[in-house]
Formats: sequence, structure tokens, C-alpha cells
Amino acid sequence: MELTISTPAILFSTVSLMMIAFTNRYLAIASLIRELHEKFQKDAHENYVAQIKQLHRRVYIIRNIQFIIVSSLLLSAISMLSIYLQYQPFAQGLFFAALLLQILALALSIWEISISIRALKIELSDMEEQLGKRFDLFGRPKEEQ
Repeated sequence: MELTISTPAILFSTVSLMMIAFTNRYLAIASLIRELHEKFQKDAHENYVAQIKQLHRRVYIIRNIQFIIVSSLLLSAISMLSIYLQYQPFAQGLFFAALLLQILALALSIWEISISIRALKIELSDMEEQLGKRFDLFGRPKEEQ
């Protein structure tokens, strides 16, 4: 397969979108961590501890995703340079590695999303517990006994 200089450039737009998305996720998580830290200082509820653990794991995964995405971009750029210098086999190897890194970043993204969903379930379980004390199964207020 013969690569043209524009082939590795296709990854540039994907990398840009992923960087924006994960930078936004990182900033949102940082904000949540600050909120939870403040709440935890006032009341060390066990739900906060579980949520903080999930957020810590998510920050770690997002950092790794960003590192992998930037590495993919770097390999794509070097692949383009290799094509320009007419080192076709080397360029193909670099482009293949860049694609593998993109796939890895997307797989980690799925993992991070699943952790995010579990964290939301923790939050919902707390609210469901509170609502369960006040409402029956059909959402009607429980009568005073």
C-alpha cells in the first residue's frame, strides 16, 4: 500500500476533536472534585468517598487518553515527514502505530464512560434511598404512621 502525504493528515482532525472533548471532560471532573472536596470537608459521607475514588480513576484515564492522542498526532506528523522524504515502509509503520494509538484512546474512552456511568449510579442511589423513605413504589407520598 502506497501512502500519500494526506493520508496521515486525516488523523489530525480526529485528534483535535478528541483533545477538545477530553480537555472539557477533564475540566468538568476537576470542578466536580472541587465541589466534592468542599462537601466532604463539611460532612464526610461515604458516598463522597466512593465518588471521589471514581473521579480519581477517571482523571487518570483521561490523562492517559490525552497522552496517547498526542503521541498518535506526533507519529502521524513523523509519518508525513517520512513520506515526504520517501521512506515509505517507515511511514507505513508509523501510520499503523498512530492508528493503533487512536484505537487504544477510543477503547480507554469507553472505559472512562463506563466509570462515569457507575459514578452517576452512586449519586442516584443516594437520592433513591432518600426518596424511598418518603415515597412508595408508585411515587405517592407515604402516609404518616
